[in-house]
Amino acid sequence: MIEINKIIQSPLFAKQKKRLHKNQIKDLDKAIRKITQDPETGTMKAGDLNRVRVFKFKSMDSLVLLAYELLENTLYLYTFGSHQNFYRELKKYLNR
Repeated sequence: MIEINKIIQSPLFAKQKKRLHKNQIKDLDKAIRKITQDPETGTMKAGDLNRVRVFKFKSMDSLVLLAYELLENTLYLYTFGSHQNFYRELKKYLNR
């Protein structure tokens, strides 16, 4: 099992998190804790996003996708949001 020593938020992730309500932040933090316990819990993507994993969780009765990557013992949190345009925006962000 991989032990995560460091968690790094992308600027986009931090900006999005600031806009959330307290109960949404709690749901997001629970999802991040699940990922740190088992980093391979998310679905590995293919194609342009082949290095990224996406973890799906519920927040306020809606499905939220969380994109992250694990490099050595560091967890990089890229972005999260609803499914609508999620992968397009993620590709755009990673290819900058």
